Amino acid sequence: MSSYVTRKTPGETEWFRNDRFGMFIHWGLYVMPARNEWIKHIECITDEKYDKYFKYFNPDMYDPKDWAKKAKAAGMRYVVLTTKHHEGFCMFDTKYTDYKCTNTQAGRDLVREYVDAFRAEGIRVGFYYSVIDWHHPDFTIDQIHPRRYDKDAFEQNQGRDMKRYAEYMRNQVRELLTNYGKIDILWFDFSYKKDPNYPDWMKGKGKEDWESEELIALARELQPGIIIDNRADIEQDLWTPEQYQMLEWVKHPKTGELVTWEACQTFSGSWGYHRDEASWKSPKMLIDMLINTVCIGGNLLMNVGPTARGYLDYRAEKALEVYADWMKYNSRSIYGCTMAEPEFKAPRGTRLTQSEDGKRLYIHLIEYPYAFLEFEGLGDKIDYAQFLHDGSEILYTVDSVDHFSEAHTEKAGLVAFKLPATQPNTLVPVIEVFLK
Repeated sequence: MSSYVTRKTPGETEWFRNDRFGMFIHWGLYVMPARNEWIKHIECITDEKYDKYFKYFNPDMYDPKDWAKKAKAAGMRYVVLTTKHHEGFCMFDTKYTDYKCTNTQAGRDLVREYVDAFRAEGIRVGFYYSVIDWHHPDFTIDQIHPRRYDKDAFEQNQGRDMKRYAEYMRNQVRELLTNYGKIDILWFDFSYKKDPNYPDWMKGKGKEDWESEELIALARELQPGIIIDNRADIEQDLWTPEQYQMLEWVKHPKTGELVTWEACQTFSGSWGYHRDEASWKSPKMLIDMLINTVCIGGNLLMNVGPTARGYLDYRAEKALEVYADWMKYNSRSIYGCTMAEPEFKAPRGTRLTQSEDGKRLYIHLIEYPYAFLEFEGLGDKIDYAQFLHDGSEILYTVDSVDHFSEAHTEKAGLVAFKLPATQPNTLVPVIEVFLK
């Protein structure tokens, strides 16, 4: 069994750490300008102008069953959808605002169809819910609000009441956690500190503003065992480093304990559909990011941004196909795996994962070596080795390696794997080592 023990939390995280790979879906009105999900903030768009997107929102090609099939093929075992992003538009049929998908040309509850489609594929279902809301009349103007630069911003702020807004959030979270069956993950987003470059009255927002203790208590009451992130400014089950590749297992800042964590990343530079954004990740980088995350005990939540018409564009489909092609043959090195035990030191150009039961070690060849791979300290532990993608035997020697030259090496515990000179037809080949 793995010797790594994570900090205990209220939610049920065992399945989460086993499944390792999920899909994030950012979808809302911001996909219509297709210039970034923060477009209302970036361009300081007024409600009147933004209402054009509400008026013409018509995802006539929305087919969540297709999304779910592609996610499953890619090896993603759980999913998180934006039910409400910072713009305040609701993708579900809520009783507490008219600013919702059922009042657009969509004319139906988009979250309901999402839940049914992904659940039918056996994929666990999660909801993202922004605690920020630039449309709600009680959400006070602050340093990230689209109206922050208005000359009368201070006057506009008078009469707004964050307590009323906090109640609004609780009402909506109650709907989300009552009307759609079992929900596995609740992903709040996000709290922020005061920016000194703005007036004193433009404060940051945190747990006092969201009334997070009440909000989270409600969620726990309605869905015992649900996994909740820490972005409502109260530590919960999940730590979520964003757009950053961690180099080591995330630790609790006070106790140093290992925590349950998830890297959230994007195929390109934006979360929402961005028509002209060009920094799409290479196939090799996509696979490396998944391996790099699991090899230090984390999960990867990879984002797709559907178009305004409701389909996944060709670039997103190609990225999902990259995962599908690799995970079809190599998922055993991801599911049910974690950081390798400290006794195993990764050779240069490799990443290690190990099954939770400790019986299998996976050597991911990030940089494919020529002819030999030397692994020190493995000699008395190895029983058999094979390529994971095709189950073909990999021959090896123990305690010595003979390069058929003067460079004959002898070292106790050294294992020298004999590899084909040409890399197998997979982006990152994996050696599966069965341990004694």
